[in-house]
Amino acid sequence: MDIYSELQATITDLVQPGRGILAADESEPTIAKRFKAVGIESTEENRRAYRTLLIGTPNIGHFLSGVILFEETLGQRNDQGTPLPAFAAAQGIVPGIKVDKGVTPLPGAPGDNVTQGLDGLAERLKGYKTQGTRFAKWREVYPVSERNPTLLGIDVNADTLARYAAICQSVGIVPIVEPEVLLDGDHTMQRCAEVTECVLHAVFHALHRHGVLLEFMLLKPSMVLPGKESAARASVEEVARETLRVLKRTVPAAVPSINFLSGGQTPEQATAHLDAMNRQYPGAPWSLSFSYARALQEPVMNCWRGNPANVAAAQKLFYRRAEMNSLARQGKYRSELENTGT
Repeated sequence: MDIYSELQATITDLVQPGRGILAADESEPTIAKRFKAVGIESTEENRRAYRTLLIGTPNIGHFLSGVILFEETLGQRNDQGTPLPAFAAAQGIVPGIKVDKGVTPLPGAPGDNVTQGLDGLAERLKGYKTQGTRFAKWREVYPVSERNPTLLGIDVNADTLARYAAICQSVGIVPIVEPEVLLDGDHTMQRCAEVTECVLHAVFHALHRHGVLLEFMLLKPSMVLPGKESAARASVEEVARETLRVLKRTVPAAVPSINFLSGGQTPEQATAHLDAMNRQYPGAPWSLSFSYARALQEPVMNCWRGNPANVAAAQKLFYRRAEMNSLARQGKYRSELENTGT
C-alpha cells in the first residue's frame, strides 16, 4: 500500500459517524497527579491496569474510533498477554501515539512556550508504527494574557506543528494537530476568540508552507471559553456559536474532522458544548467530534481507585460517558439522559 492509500485508510477508520477519540496519553507526571487526587499510587502496574480497563471496556469501540497512547503503553500487555495497541485494534479502535516531549520557554517571547521533540521524530515514528500505531498527536500550548501569546510565539508554535505534521505524513502516519489555547486566566470569551482565530490562521498558513495534505490530518483545538478565573460565564449556546464562528473563519473544508479537547471542562460541559455545535451547524464541512481525556476518564478514575473489584463499575461509567459523547457527536444529546437510559 502506498503512503497516500495508507493515510486515507487511517482517516477513514478514525472519522466514523458517532465515534470519537480517547486521549489516554498522559505523561507519567500528569497521570501521577491525577492518580494521587483519588488515592492511587502511580506505579507501572497501576498505569497498565488502568489503561487496560479503558481499552478493554466491552463494546467501547461502538463509540471510539481511536485511542492516543503514551509511549510506555505501547510496550504493555493486557492480562491475557496481548499488547495494548493490538488489544485496542481488536475492539475496532485505531491505536495512536503522543510524540511531543513537552514544553520549554520560548526565548524572545516572555510567557510563551514551544514544544520539544522534533529531533529524531521520523525514526521514532517508524518504530511506533512497527508496534501498531497509525496516527500521532502533538500539542502546542498558548497562554492567554494581555500580551500573550506574542506574535513570535504564535509563529514558532505554528511552524513546529506544521513540521511535525509533515514528518508524520512522510512516513504514513496521520497527524493530529493540537493547538491548545489555555483556559487558565481571567480573560474574556472575546479575548479567547481573538487568540484562537490568530492561532488557527497561523497554523494553517504553516501547514500550507510545509506541504501538509489537509485531507490526511485531524485538528484538535480548544473551544472558545472565558478563562477559568473570569467572573463572566457563557451559556452552552454561546460557547458553541463563538467556537463555530472562529472555526468557519479559519479551518479549510479539506480537513476531514475537528476533534475537540476538553481543556478543563467538566465531563457534562464538554459533552453539552459538542452537542450544541452539532445542532447549530449540521452541515459543517468537517465532522465535529471529540478527543477527550479527563472529560471521558474523570468519573472512571474516581470509581476505580486502583481496586480490581471496581473494574466492572468503572467500565460501565466509561461506556456511559463515551455513549453520551457519541450522542453529542450526532447532535442527539440531552442533559436528562445523564441519569436515565437512552
